[in-house]
Amino acid sequence: MNYSYFPGCCHHTSAREYDLSTRLVCKNLGINLTDVPDWSCCGSTAAHSTSRLLALALSARNLALAEETGLDVTAACAACYQRLALARHELSGDGDLMKKVNKITGKKYRGDIKVKSILDVVHESAGDQLETMAVKPLKGLKVACYYGCLLVRPGEISADDPENPRKMDIIMEKLGARTVEWGYKTECCGASLAVSNEDIVIQLVEKIIRNAVLAGANSIVTACPLCHFNLDVRQFKINRNLGTGYRLPVFYFTQLMGVALGLNFADIGVYSHFVNPTKLLRSIG
Repeated sequence: MNYSYFPGCCHHTSAREYDLSTRLVCKNLGINLTDVPDWSCCGSTAAHSTSRLLALALSARNLALAEETGLDVTAACAACYQRLALARHELSGDGDLMKKVNKITGKKYRGDIKVKSILDVVHESAGDQLETMAVKPLKGLKVACYYGCLLVRPGEISADDPENPRKMDIIMEKLGARTVEWGYKTECCGASLAVSNEDIVIQLVEKIIRNAVLAGANSIVTACPLCHFNLDVRQFKINRNLGTGYRLPVFYFTQLMGVALGLNFADIGVYSHFVNPTKLLRSIG
């Protein structure tokens, strides 16, 4: 399988381990990723909260560049996926708006390619081979699969069931982990609101962490850099402010796939987390 790959800004900084593990896992699964040439920021929340036209133009430029490869495009970051998929959805239904946006970008986006999240790509491409490829099954892991907002909203571009997404759960189960049933898998973590109002984000994240623990999870797995950062980093401030003692490791789903496939921990960024997951991984062998 061949895809054009949109890395996004945070994959070179705060979510570098997501990018590393995504590329290595896809390589092992026979999924070939070709970076979108000369890609630029998708705009994420900052652009669409400022100007709809700006948000569409930023994403349309990247979509036009991806079209030049002749391949459907995938993004690992949930925010990038949402912006690219939503731009495709809105522009494909409005020819006049597409012409206007193309004039702004100087590119000829036609809407010829599909946009998929990396979760979709892995779920569709890996199939039953995951069970046979797992040289180190994740037995002993009780994971709370956390999808967050951006993969499943709005419904027109949802990468999974908006109410009860299962694709990440299915992947984890095929690799030997046990997934817990819980009601917070699509709740908002606050995302970039942490920059302007961290107090609200701390409350939101504490509810997610608490409910994962109550459901019996010994780890959380996600597919979003914003979610991972909030769930991983904020635990220390939650403990300090609320007197809790959370130490719940948070993984990207591609990292746990890498663990099951026998990849080197350093190569998939396991040691870069704020809540150290090494003890947990060693406890399950």
